Amino acid sequence: MLELWHLFLAFFIPGIVGYGGGPASIPLIEHEVVNRYGWMTTQEFGEVLALANALPGPIATKMAAFVGWEVAGVPGVIATLFATVGPSLAAMLLLMSVLLKYKDHPRMKKMTSYIQAPIAVLLGVLAFQFFVMSWEDAGLIQTLFIAIAALLLLEKFKVHPVIVIIGSLIYGAIFLS
Repeated sequence: MLELWHLFLAFFIPGIVGYGGGPASIPLIEHEVVNRYGWMTTQEFGEVLALANALPGPIATKMAAFVGWEVAGVPGVIATLFATVGPSLAAMLLLMSVLLKYKDHPRMKKMTSYIQAPIAVLLGVLAFQFFVMSWEDAGLIQTLFIAIAALLLLEKFKVHPVIVIIGSLIYGAIFLS
């Protein structure tokens, strides 16, 4: 029972403070799952994140379901999914009328712009950690090849991110396994 409570807290806290959705809460989830409770290593978390990115749907809920299943089976999935979806659902139900009323107000826009920088920093730190981990596991040449190829495909050739992710997964399965 204590494990279910820990699972709930591990995903409820990022759900409350992770303004900006799944991508913004990923570093917070990583801290809870890897550092606080030790359910996964950083590498395992990175693999779960890669898989969650490759599948359709919200990233945080897929990660929550996986971690919940690994730790406590079906009750763990229920606890983590409720913890992940609950804060957003409650906020949407309680604040929808207020947000719709003031969405174009200059102060609301300014407040939202202030939150963008911390989210960018959190995602940048997470990306750097994964880059270093990839460098250590796959080597500098492989890591740079995948990073440069993904950047070119996304920015220069405007390939859809899903295709780049699937291509990276196939490349990894063939050349890095």
